[in-house]
Amino acid sequence: MSSSPGPLERTPVPDPRIQQYAALLVDQCLDIQPRQQVLIVSSPLARPLLEEVSRRVAAKGAYTLPRLSFGGPGADRIWAAEAPEELLREPAPAEVRTWMDVDALIAIQAPENTREAAGLSPERLALLKEGSAPFLERVVSGSLPWVGCQYPTPALAQDAEMSFAQFEDFLYGACLLDWDAERERMQRYADRFDAADEVRIVGAATDLTLSLAGRSAKVDARGANIPGGEFFFSPVEDSAEGVIHFAEFPAVYLGRELPGIRFRFERGRIVEASADRNEDFLLKTLDSDEGARRLGELGVGCNPGITRYLRNTLFDEKIDGTVHIAVGRGFPELGGSNVSAVHWDIVKDLRKGGQLFLDGELVQENGSWQF
Repeated sequence: MSSSPGPLERTPVPDPRIQQYAALLVDQCLDIQPRQQVLIVSSPLARPLLEEVSRRVAAKGAYTLPRLSFGGPGADRIWAAEAPEELLREPAPAEVRTWMDVDALIAIQAPENTREAAGLSPERLALLKEGSAPFLERVVSGSLPWVGCQYPTPALAQDAEMSFAQFEDFLYGACLLDWDAERERMQRYADRFDAADEVRIVGAATDLTLSLAGRSAKVDARGANIPGGEFFFSPVEDSAEGVIHFAEFPAVYLGRELPGIRFRFERGRIVEASADRNEDFLLKTLDSDEGARRLGELGVGCNPGITRYLRNTLFDEKIDGTVHIAVGRGFPELGGSNVSAVHWDIVKDLRKGGQLFLDGELVQENGSWQF
């Protein structure tokens, strides 16, 4: 004899935003074709989104190749901590074949612990990056269509100092925007930068100049990163001169948190670097290879749904009224030639006392555009 569920046994109503999110990833960010092989990298915590993504890939007549890890996207953290070092720089042949054969990649971060990578030494992390370089080259070169995003988890909400429900609302509010309208708005700013040769960033203990001569911007609106909400460049590799102090927000990289990073550049290279905490990790990262002390990116955050710092670089780099620089690998499709296993985005807040100049003309002050 069956009975209807009691008040405490009701089946939860699916969140319609998950369907919208999956549609954004599969239908708008990627152009999946019949019989293509789509690699989906994530963790079990993202199951509702994974299932919806799989449905949409199936509807396109394509294959899914799920890769789930308890440590989040990337290498098995237990294996990476215990395996002989020579294996870290030489991925399993079957995995290499998979990465080289797939037609698209969807990477969904859904961590149980956002500091999981802190259990690996900088040396082992560097070897893992060396081993993944062939995969990364497919992504960076654009030969592998891909999209990366996050799914709400308690760990991400805790880092953001939000309740889980608050973080869900924040994430979907930043991701489910009218991206056609956002692209049009950001393109106006990007065009102004494209017409300039020199960018100057001014703020507290900061005066840094970069050259964009011969380089052009890419507007991130419904692209490889979700949420979008930035435009970015690969600056001329030997052009950075001056100092920058990331006093407002701690930088987060590979499970470490580094407040108060300071860089001094000469002829494009970091010649002095310090941090208020985890400075040894900073210096080891910068010494990973020859390109790690040069810049691969200058980005300008423009997402109107992101107004506060979350300890989450995917969102923080798009805070409206900020800029970010990335040490390490550049973007070849944007003219960047810097080569490195590192690509580390670090965010500078300009909303209180910051200024942006293009060829000597003030174009942004306190996070507000002046044109």
